Amino acid sequence: MASNKIYWKNEADLIPSDSNIQKLRDNEFPEEIPVDEFLGDKERLSDSKTNRRDFLKYVGFSTAAASLAACEGPVIKSIPYVVKPEQIIPGVANYYATTMANGYDFASILIKTREGRPIKVENNKEAATHSGANARVQASVLSLYDSTRLQGPLSNGEAVDWALLDASVKSKLGAINGTAKQAVLLTQTYASPSTEKLIADFIAANPNAKHITYDAISESAALDAFEMAYGERALADYHFEKAELIVSFSADFLADWQGGGYDAGYSKGRVPKAGKMSRHVQFEANMSLTGANADQRVPLRPSEQKKALAALYGKLNNSRVSTDLSEGALAMVDSVAAEIRSKGSKAVVVSGLDDVDVQRVVLAINEMLGSEAFDAQAPKYIRKGKNAEVQQLINDMKAGNVGLLVMDGVNPMYTLPNATDFAEGLEKVELSVTFSTNWNETTERSQFTAAANHYLESWGDTQIKKGHYSLMQPTIKELFDTRQFQQSLLIWMGSDQSYYDYIKGNWTESILGADSWNKALHDGVYSVSAPEAATQEDSSEAMPMNDVLSQAVQNMASTTTSGMELTLYSKVGMGDGQQAGNPWLQEFPDPITRVTWDNYITLSKADAGELGLINENAANGGLDGSYANVTVNGVSLNNVPVIIQPGQARNTAGLSFGYGRMVGMKEEMQTGINAFSVYTDFNSVQSVQIEKASGMHEFACIQLQNTLMGRGEIIKETTLEKYNTEDSHEWNAVPEVSLNHQEVPAT
Repeated sequence: MASNKIYWKNEADLIPSDSNIQKLRDNEFPEEIPVDEFLGDKERLSDSKTNRRDFLKYVGFSTAAASLAACEGPVIKSIPYVVKPEQIIPGVANYYATTMANGYDFASILIKTREGRPIKVENNKEAATHSGANARVQASVLSLYDSTRLQGPLSNGEAVDWALLDASVKSKLGAINGTAKQAVLLTQTYASPSTEKLIADFIAANPNAKHITYDAISESAALDAFEMAYGERALADYHFEKAELIVSFSADFLADWQGGGYDAGYSKGRVPKAGKMSRHVQFEANMSLTGANADQRVPLRPSEQKKALAALYGKLNNSRVSTDLSEGALAMVDSVAAEIRSKGSKAVVVSGLDDVDVQRVVLAINEMLGSEAFDAQAPKYIRKGKNAEVQQLINDMKAGNVGLLVMDGVNPMYTLPNATDFAEGLEKVELSVTFSTNWNETTERSQFTAAANHYLESWGDTQIKKGHYSLMQPTIKELFDTRQFQQSLLIWMGSDQSYYDYIKGNWTESILGADSWNKALHDGVYSVSAPEAATQEDSSEAMPMNDVLSQAVQNMASTTTSGMELTLYSKVGMGDGQQAGNPWLQEFPDPITRVTWDNYITLSKADAGELGLINENAANGGLDGSYANVTVNGVSLNNVPVIIQPGQARNTAGLSFGYGRMVGMKEEMQTGINAFSVYTDFNSVQSVQIEKASGMHEFACIQLQNTLMGRGEIIKETTLEKYNTEDSHEWNAVPEVSLNHQEVPAT
């Protein structure tokens, strides 16, 4: 179907007079690919002057140009079987059901092994929730073989044995028992019923101990709102396949919003069935993966989104809400409100804004609608952190009130915006222990470093969603002298029980009932009927809910801001930066900007122009961009690369987490800017000042030669009405070729 629309992949496509574009159209490969520089011969390969990033630039876009014969694996020497294990057949893969749960990514998966070595991650189709493996879960198998992994416990950076570490912790626990000093466990979110029980047992044995959960990218606002409404610290779940209308305010649910895992349900609703498909409206500042898939996308500043949501609540609740939104934004709110009323329980509203008021209003709207896609009865437990408790811990550390601090699954010296305060407090802690698979910013400052197992070497369990349990089992024996945090807790309590036995006992007593442990372990998942959750009317909130919501809506409607607004976000590939040393993820292109190996500040074309910032294409088809100095609350980030992003809301900017790691990283992996340093008060929206810096940055991204070059007809587009009423040949015509002087379908 012919169209008057112009499709483009790069802004340069819209400038046909550009001489570089004309040259690139005539010459697909504008410069000879220097294969010898990065391949060379075997003897000179290690001395190649081309780094990994340049390698990607040369071969990442034209894979036929060069290929590697083989890559060295993690095994230095292989020994043939003398007595072959019965369960292993050389060349035949085995699969084990397990779970990844690193505090940011949670997934029930299958691990493919060959000759006892994990090599591939697959989805566990038995799992009813979080059964899909995202990019980070897929790449996690490579981190098992990371050459920079810690190979044993350390004391002030020097190798020691576990006996010394255990004796030191036990001694400190005994010394502070009965005093005002605290023993604090600062950990990731586990979502693990057995770990929670074990920590409770540890605290019972050590009354001055306490447990604080810390999420690097906080969902505390959504957790607080849910807890206020339903009396349980959890996140509402959403079944997007049941929605006919989805309205989102900065919720990037096709990426990492509230733990992700929503793409499959959303996709089901986007397939036309019986003449219907879901409709999706997205209000957002940054151009996100979710926004790019919306039927209607409305670019708004985060402050304007709060006002729009307040106005929407007023329309749906038949109450007057006064805002200073533009006429266009108000008209959009009116239109969306009308659509929501017509869909009723088939509509759902979600938000990714870090604001308790916003999250409470979203919960109230979905309750008001009786949304079938909204699930508060079986919520998710994959985030548990509480911002206030983390800040109080820092205050207690600085006051000298913490005698023992044990950390697991967290790197606060990298992820905390006030890391300097944490470092000051850490100096006053009598004994600090950090469990980690790799040397990092926090282990560098801890007295003891406990070399932790990779999850593929570990036992564990999770309850990702209420009533939905999964098991983690080792797929390979520990490669080094490492130990799980949970096993250490048992040892420090004086128990000789293994964590495997502890999990099995807990499941037998509290979860499985009469069902089989072996079957649950084989399947990797186990489900029970979740009890009904409290409704909002059952909330223990002192004020009536309508008064609370009225105040929340008023706060949102009167939101004020000055200057440009910065939205911090997680990239689909890099996430919170736990696997920043994984080359697979560094090379993973962002699906929107298509840039690898970098984070950057995103700006609209208009804002970039006012600031004198540019993107330009070099003669070789590469993309170069200006540098900018970025300041947030007095914290400056210098020489941040700039990407001019079509669809970015005016007077807004975007910057992703997960980059800027330095300690314990290979030199070539030390890329990007640490956005956590401007994550003030764990709020993803900040006021920002941006000014141009000198120099230009060379991005590693899609080259300009791969433009559409007039081949717009490869994109097929139609409306739902035409899809339902016209023959497919009308909107998806089959190309024709000449055969014997006649035009025939090219099939």
